[in-house]
Amino acid sequence: MGTAELACPSLLALHEWSGAEVVSVVTQPDRPGGRKLQPRPSFVKQCANKLGLPLQQPRTLRGSEAYNELAAIEPDLVVVAAYGQILPLEILELPGHGCLNVHASILPRHRGAAPIQWALLNGDRETGVTIMQMDAGLDTGGMVAAARTPIEEHDNAQTLHDRLANMGADLLVKTVPGYLAGDLIPQPQREDDASYARKIKKADGLMRWENSAPALLRRIMAFNPWPGAFTELPMTGQRMLKILDAKVTDGKGGNGEIILVDESGIVVACGERALRLLAVQREGAKQMGTADFLRGCPLRSGMVLGGSAAS
Repeated sequence: MGTAELACPSLLALHEWSGAEVVSVVTQPDRPGGRKLQPRPSFVKQCANKLGLPLQQPRTLRGSEAYNELAAIEPDLVVVAAYGQILPLEILELPGHGCLNVHASILPRHRGAAPIQWALLNGDRETGVTIMQMDAGLDTGGMVAAARTPIEEHDNAQTLHDRLANMGADLLVKTVPGYLAGDLIPQPQREDDASYARKIKKADGLMRWENSAPALLRRIMAFNPWPGAFTELPMTGQRMLKILDAKVTDGKGGNGEIILVDESGIVVACGERALRLLAVQREGAKQMGTADFLRGCPLRSGMVLGGSAAS
């Protein structure tokens, strides 16, 4: 059971593994997307179709319809990764060996919908994946296995996502045999160490220049590729600027004030120190380095980035 891209390596690993048979894939219904809001299949649906696997797309997991469809399959084990809905208790109790979840953090830290982004926002030095036996709570079940990875200096949400997705798939197929044999006993989580990684909203990407440069750099990396870290341009008719890469540097000025413009970047003062913007994307344009951007958008020292826009 999965919906987001994070789940695809786990599905592929289970499909290719000789120790299990994937009898069905469950994913959420197609959702409107793109400028024309046409229905789009989930990443997991696309993956399942390529592999030729049976597919179910219940509108909701609550109620007898979804339960009866799953019960008819008679699963021994349900594996869940980035499905996007909480499983009701009757489904959790349906398979003989319960339900395992592939979660992109070292639990109990960063329970919830956006563990990758919050690990970056909080400046964590490492993260990882946990294989968890699911219960009725939100990522509160017993931990069966875990694997760790350092968060590198230039990691963003996409690079960390890709690494954790592959780590989760590898750990899953290594864990399932011992779990089914009863050799791996789920261990309870320490509630005192728990934290919650709420879902990210588009408005979270707004750059608030009164914050410190290190905190703003973490925001840039955590929200690349979505929703992006963005600020308002000072020129009429060129509203929003998405910041894709930057580094902390020294400099003083008012919050959001451009204090230096040269071929190596745009230096913007923050509440503490400054950021050198290295890669940006103007609203409606393509991604580019700051040198190329400045040829079409002549920013200069003394201008101030930021405004009231928050979406």
